Amino acid sequence: MNICVVALGKIGLPLAVQFAAKGHTVTGADTDERVVTLVNAATEPFPGEEGLGEKLREAVGSGRLSATTDTTAAVAASDAVVIVVPLFVDAEGVPDFGWMDAATKSVAAGLRPGTLVSYETTLPVGTTRTRWAPMLAEGSGLRAGADFSLVFSPERVFTGRVFADLRRYPKLVGGIDPESARRGAAFYASVLDFDDRDDLPRPNGVWDLGSAEASELAKLAETTYRDVNIALANQFARFADRNGIDVEQVIEACNSQPYSHIHRPGIAVGGHCIPVYPRMYLWNDPEATVVRAAREANAAMPAYAVDLLAAAYGDLNGVGVLILGAAYRGGVKETAFSGVFGVVEALRARGAVPFVSDPLYGPDELRAQGLVPHEGQTVTAAIVQADHPEYRELSADALPDVRVLVDGRRTTDPARWPGVRRVVIGG
Repeated sequence: MNICVVALGKIGLPLAVQFAAKGHTVTGADTDERVVTLVNAATEPFPGEEGLGEKLREAVGSGRLSATTDTTAAVAASDAVVIVVPLFVDAEGVPDFGWMDAATKSVAAGLRPGTLVSYETTLPVGTTRTRWAPMLAEGSGLRAGADFSLVFSPERVFTGRVFADLRRYPKLVGGIDPESARRGAAFYASVLDFDDRDDLPRPNGVWDLGSAEASELAKLAETTYRDVNIALANQFARFADRNGIDVEQVIEACNSQPYSHIHRPGIAVGGHCIPVYPRMYLWNDPEATVVRAAREANAAMPAYAVDLLAAAYGDLNGVGVLILGAAYRGGVKETAFSGVFGVVEALRARGAVPFVSDPLYGPDELRAQGLVPHEGQTVTAAIVQADHPEYRELSADALPDVRVLVDGRRTTDPARWPGVRRVVIGG
């Protein structure tokens, strides 16, 4: 099979490599010439994806994977097209379809009869049928569901462990008609491998959810659930702080029986998914009061962490504060919706002088994000924002002037901070 993967980002490129590893001929299309050049040279465009380097070299070396900036030509030579172009939402949750519209029009211009088109980018419910199907039909002169097949099949993976997650989780598929769904299910069965699992309601593999809308909702629902669960944990943590209770011990006790699955509280919820998809769901369902309250609760956590610092330290006006971690989560070089920005804003609102360090980012990279790198400036307080593994070994010796440490991720070892007042959320 000839396959085109549109957008070679942190999900699209591993997908392209996976498809090639199953023996298919794959062309990756991307508008970024730098990415295309690197992929064709079998060089990873971004760090941190386990197994990608070796698999990429094998796929390119075998001739099964190549990259191009000409999406239309790549689509015209393909039997299946998988689209993984980013979709953004504004602060009110209104989607910005600009990049996806442009990609869809390029796909439409090369679409041939009999092609399968699959969207993997998370979408508001109804988008595949009401936006992409008409746009593809208009640009190609073909009929959706008759001349070409169209499905929505959400990505369900974490960056850093994409290949493992592709095996572990069922692949969800929903078509705009039964034949599209059948072809979509057959396609994914031919390009993915699945681990044997006995903890699922039906065997692991490709699951047809019956419609594109059901598949779209499944992705939004599973991510929104996590946001709501984290918000609940954060509210428990704030109550615990007011009452001198260790919330981590409480959550461990609750989760010792099978009906409780409380997540961990923390300083921020970041990344491309959890802060974004609940707002996308709210765009579909503005009456979802639980979802709205949870999103607001999580968005308030960076400022709450600064409140904890002020309560332990005192007046922060003019105080140099080091934020440990620019990334939105440990071990991943990505700042999308990272809590670092909210922490910086809250510190500046109190007159503090925030500096940032991160083992994955150099000073110039931090400056490019609008952050001030820590380059030896005196700091007397610190906030752990990302749970990088390096911080488990961090000690007071490395920051001799720090008097108060707020560990927003419970990552540091308290034994390594003698003489420093260490504060945790919910602790």
